[in-house]
Amino acid sequence: MLYHLHEMQRSFLMPLMQWADASSKIFSNPVSPLAHTPFSQRIAAGYELMYRLGKDYEKPAFGIDTVTIGADTVRIVERIEIDKPFCRLLHFRKDLDAKSLAKLDNPKVLLVAPLSGHHSTLLRDTVRALLPNHDVYITDWTDARMVPLSAGPFHLDDYIFYVQDFIRHLAPDLHVISVCQPTVPVLAAISLMATANDPQLPKTMTMMGGPIDPRRSPTAVNDLAIEKPFSWFENTVIYSVPGNYPGAGRRVYPGFLQHAGFIAMNPGRHAQSHREFYNHLVAGDDEPAESHRQFYNEYNAVLDMPAEYYLDTIKTVFQDHALPKGTWEVGGQLVRPQDIKTVALLTVEGELDDISGAGQTQAAHDLCSGIPAKMKQDYVAEKAGHYGIFSGRRWRETICPKIGEFIRKHG
Repeated sequence: MLYHLHEMQRSFLMPLMQWADASSKIFSNPVSPLAHTPFSQRIAAGYELMYRLGKDYEKPAFGIDTVTIGADTVRIVERIEIDKPFCRLLHFRKDLDAKSLAKLDNPKVLLVAPLSGHHSTLLRDTVRALLPNHDVYITDWTDARMVPLSAGPFHLDDYIFYVQDFIRHLAPDLHVISVCQPTVPVLAAISLMATANDPQLPKTMTMMGGPIDPRRSPTAVNDLAIEKPFSWFENTVIYSVPGNYPGAGRRVYPGFLQHAGFIAMNPGRHAQSHREFYNHLVAGDDEPAESHRQFYNEYNAVLDMPAEYYLDTIKTVFQDHALPKGTWEVGGQLVRPQDIKTVALLTVEGELDDISGAGQTQAAHDLCSGIPAKMKQDYVAEKAGHYGIFSGRRWRETICPKIGEFIRKHG
């Protein structure tokens, strides 16, 4: 019922938001007489703020059209490599002939994006920094409300099987990078492949800011998953998709509820950001105002998660701690990270990460006891928060080069 009420509210607000958008333009466009009246900038700023607080945010585009390699600008073609019901494997292909591509000798990288609220475009900066020196593929997870019921359910096990399919498709000479949530299923996927002596194992796996063992330095996110019983999640945050979407009837954790949770974690910070946005608009500071728009265009765009996958993750990862305890079974097979022996491991954490606490990702080193010490490396980014380890200046200038060095060392 809550999802249906949300849709009714959205339909009611849509004309109002369109009016606010139009009014903002009327009071700010130089050709409009109203733009030259007293307080026009304040009025326009107020209307735009109202519009942005109430509008719908669609999935943004990656928008990566070119990459600079040395002194050359190379065109990027975004291509669907594999299309599955719940995920597309995208390839950011450099538009060069085979000879030129071979000359670049770029290592092949599978970037596994989170399925935890935001779209994979949240890793736009991650992709952009990797592209000059790597051949980049990314998992682009589908909004569950757009997947018909005929596609069946999607469990955490299915996520693991998807990752294995992508690895086998791109192998050999593949390097896997997982960011945040997927560190757990990616480690499971590679562990199961190692146990089965699969010849398509990747060369390296880089795990960034993920809850491998959420018992270490638990954060507010971990505490919520532990404090609430499993039944609370089943009965409180799971709803059916309304009839106006292709996935009508599918049980999901709706994006609008996830977004409310994101905002509730730091309400003061978001309120201050919107106040500053209004002041920038009034002062005519276009650059910081546009930065605000770009950030919230991404931050406010959320997807629905399949209920089965979300509930499996809550129970397996955050309540049962099945991976670090060694009790996790996938398809009847025990997940044994200790069976991995030939895949080099790099873990990356942010010193100030308030989502995946200190040591949670490093726990992978203890679990992967079969990997020789010379093939393991750990890096903690000083003064970096959760998003700072895969986006922003520290990512571009420090972390990405370290990952590149590690990949080439063990490639």
